[in-house]
Amino acid sequence: MTDFTLYDETNAPEGSKELLANSKKSFGMIPNLHAVMAEAPGLLEAYQKLHELLLNTSFNAEELTVVWQTINVEHSCHYCVPAHTAIAKSMNVSDEIGDALRNETPLPDARLEALRSFTLSVVRNRGNVDDETVQAFLDAGFTKRHVLEVILGLAQKVMSNYTNHITKTPVDAPFAKFGWTKAA
Repeated sequence: MTDFTLYDETNAPEGSKELLANSKKSFGMIPNLHAVMAEAPGLLEAYQKLHELLLNTSFNAEELTVVWQTINVEHSCHYCVPAHTAIAKSMNVSDEIGDALRNETPLPDARLEALRSFTLSVVRNRGNVDDETVQAFLDAGFTKRHVLEVILGLAQKVMSNYTNHITKTPVDAPFAKFGWTKAA
């Protein structure tokens, strides 16, 4: 097994030191995902920028959680599901929504379920989504902008989920209580 380094702002490659300092300022810690990504400063910078862009989309906190967790669960990400459970709690997203996403059970709201369904279609079909699926999403009250913002969310989650799979990123202590494994 290849071991990947968990960097901090003192031992990271030069291009990642400031990025890790920003992580520490934003989160009160350097998340292990960021610490691993620091090996490739461009990856860490792109991930952080996508995160910032997603926070400024037209999705509200519940919708953003649905996009993130739908992708995390579909990709079976051992790190991101617990991390985004904690993030959802900090964003005051209900446990009912969080649990349904983690357990792949129906969401309590038809509109959120339409968002999950559309997001899954984008992921599973690698963007080759038919017109009927797009129309059903729009008919659920979403917009063309939302269609494209799901793609933005997928871009961010591919970066983190794939990094975590390859590097086996250890789950940070604050997220450990939300540990998760995909149901069989």
